[in-house]
Amino acid sequence: MDANAVRVAYRRWAGIYDFGFGLISKVARQAAVAAVNRAQGEKVLEVGVGTGLALPLYAPEKRVTGVDLSSEMLVQARLRAVDLGLRNIDALLEMDAQKTSFQDGQFDIAVAMFVASVVPDPRALVAELKRVVKPGGTILFVNHFAAERGPVWWVERAMAPASALLGWHPDFHLGHMFADTDLKSAEIKSMWPMGLFRLIRLRN
Repeated sequence: MDANAVRVAYRRWAGIYDFGFGLISKVARQAAVAAVNRAQGEKVLEVGVGTGLALPLYAPEKRVTGVDLSSEMLVQARLRAVDLGLRNIDALLEMDAQKTSFQDGQFDIAVAMFVASVVPDPRALVAELKRVVKPGGTILFVNHFAAERGPVWWVERAMAPASALLGWHPDFHLGHMFADTDLKSAEIKSMWPMGLFRLIRLRN
């Protein structure tokens, strides 16, 4: 999918995202933000901030900048931040996570939740987060990764042609975004439900 296909897909899902995928991904999202809150540093970049479901979960001392490609999603995120009086949200910006306008090493922590299987070039996303996070900082991903065998593998393969409609790639693999050197040093944890999502932590 190209950037325009992503925009179209999430324009379609923006109104019902919180009550569908938002519920399924709740536990994995909470785990990702808990890892952000434990990490050293206060400047946080959340890419794919969506409707802002994670925003209330950040510790007050974390200064959060969120970016997303969907203007419709961002409208909801901004309303959420205002309605909840979240004073630690520095900015919510419409921006391509693969090529941001941030300076090198601007953030202490970056987190990408359910974004890697959406962007056109997952390796470019990883490279960009490495650029904008300072050396020694923390980079976190939580995402669906395809099963390697069994009935779920068959279902994911069957769903793959509908990627543009769904807004994500059901047959997405770790190798699509990470080099072998990344995987050797990464911390990877399977998440509920049934290992559908994995939480990945990299030290920059």
